[in-house]
Amino acid sequence: MLLSDRRRLLLALAALPVAACGFAPAYAPGGAGLALRGQVRAADPVTSGDFDFVAGLEIRLGRAAAPRYDLSYQITTSERGAARVAGLGETRITLFGSITYRLTERITGAVVSEGSLRDFTNYSTTDTQLATLRAQEDAQARLMRILADQVAARLLAALAE
Repeated sequence: MLLSDRRRLLLALAALPVAACGFAPAYAPGGAGLALRGQVRAADPVTSGDFDFVAGLEIRLGRAAAPRYDLSYQITTSERGAARVAGLGETRITLFGSITYRLTERITGAVVSEGSLRDFTNYSTTDTQLATLRAQEDAQARLMRILADQVAARLLAALAE
């Protein structure tokens, strides 16, 4: 009995610095995470990368049934060799991606948040074209999910302010 009381006391003491700084979980009742859940409609995807980005965003924010916000975005990607072997060429490729986004309120047209982000991922080349192509596609899908997570985090932070 005494041990459980000690644990409660330690947990309460550990929570004090977090409570003192004004921390509030994004997905708590009334938090910014719930304010965006199912409220953001991303622009229609055009490329396969766009589809992966929108899918990642919908995983984080939910699919918009009656959206309150519109998200416009522009994604660009580029590749650069990261490792080279004599006689084989590039054996590791870095895939860079950048996104510029703008969240606007549908009714007023007011810009709620905007910005640009970048990140990267890598993939390896192999002897077969099919395996290399599949690795490239997987790296692009990973990169789009990373960018979607970053955009969702920025949007949550913007609405929490």
